[in-house]
Amino acid sequence: MSTLRRPAPVKLPQTLTIAGSDSGGGAGVQADLKTMEALDTFATSAITSLTAQNTVGVESIHPVPVEEIEAQVDAIRDDFELQAVKTGMLGVEPVVETVTSYAADMDVPFVVDPVMVATSGDRLLDHDAEAAYKELIAESTVVTPNADEAEILTDIPIADPDSMQTAGQRLVEMGAETALIKGGHVGGEHVVRDVIVTQDDVTTLKNARVDSVATHGSGCTLSSAIAARLAHGEDIPDAIEFGVDFMTRAIRYPLDVGEGPGTVHHLANIRDRSARQPTQETVESVVQQLVSADVSAIVPEVGMNVVGATPYAERPGDTVAVEGRIAQTMSGIRSTRGTRFGASSHVARFLLSAQEHDPALRFAANLRFNDAIERVLEEIDATVVEIDRSNEPEPGEEGSTMSWAAERAFEQCETTPAIVFDRGDVGKEPITRLLAKEDDLTTRALSIAERI
Repeated sequence: MSTLRRPAPVKLPQTLTIAGSDSGGGAGVQADLKTMEALDTFATSAITSLTAQNTVGVESIHPVPVEEIEAQVDAIRDDFELQAVKTGMLGVEPVVETVTSYAADMDVPFVVDPVMVATSGDRLLDHDAEAAYKELIAESTVVTPNADEAEILTDIPIADPDSMQTAGQRLVEMGAETALIKGGHVGGEHVVRDVIVTQDDVTTLKNARVDSVATHGSGCTLSSAIAARLAHGEDIPDAIEFGVDFMTRAIRYPLDVGEGPGTVHHLANIRDRSARQPTQETVESVVQQLVSADVSAIVPEVGMNVVGATPYAERPGDTVAVEGRIAQTMSGIRSTRGTRFGASSHVARFLLSAQEHDPALRFAANLRFNDAIERVLEEIDATVVEIDRSNEPEPGEEGSTMSWAAERAFEQCETTPAIVFDRGDVGKEPITRLLAKEDDLTTRALSIAERI
């Protein structure tokens, strides 16, 4: 080429993490940088401690001299236009005091994660530094202690959401603009409650508990996600809610690394986004093949839907389906509209509930059930399960009936069912559900239609 290409610079919000280094890469500065970059900010760092650690535990800690920490922060402030700062492991009292002076001097959101103990149980904060933290909290935009850290900071024993609220109010009285008390260490076998406290309001976020011990780096990931969203100008409550959802996905899909429990998946959110287009293309291909083959015989009266979930799906909005379903017409069947994410509720919730038992499941569809299909299912080479919907609970929480159906199906077989059917009940149409890990959903649906 005869001419040079013109550069097209990209301007992103710029963030700073002041925290310890984790040689294992799961927590600390490494987790902060991964998370902030995943959320479209340019992340900078000032390292407060060098730790030799991995997924099993902390081998040693080497504090960085205060003057070197100051040199790092000053170098960043001289060159970068910061939109948010977060703190992690500060370690000793002089470092806490130094960071407090920066928080007081910098007119940007300051997210304080009062790191005191590692997930492995190793202590990461000097006892003398605990009192110094109160001054830093007074300068914070958001402070994000877990229950143990909140107890140390407020002297309030925490055992339930009420005591979490009381501790949060104490932190706000100490000067924090917003306190997020994380509930991962507080009771509740199936639900995690995080309490957000401001001067004017108290909000409780509820999320299903993930049965995982691979939580290394979860606190760092959450506080970094909040800081990144604040750097984009998001309101504090929205930034916190996003951060909690972001962290929940990171815990739900942990990274199987090291000899210990593993670590949270800091990039699960971005991996989910990258999987959306190929998932949608697969669903569109399945729909096109079913319509072309005119599988009218297996389309239920309510219409058929084909649903695809990304490998990191958490809710119906992470699944793609036919908007309006596949419907019968005088001349065959047709897709009433195109595909989009969030277009399905019932089939999507059944698929997501099934993924709780087998995360490899990616696709599902609802078919008609009648005598002809029952005869085909008796001969088909697949794991077929029948559930009895006469015992189905009344819809309470949204999606509860679909979760119930998936639970009943997996209770009845040692492997993952490929087909789940029921004979309906009063006011409930009989239905056949297909589940698939790959795009073999098409093959199975066509096989059933051709045998009728």
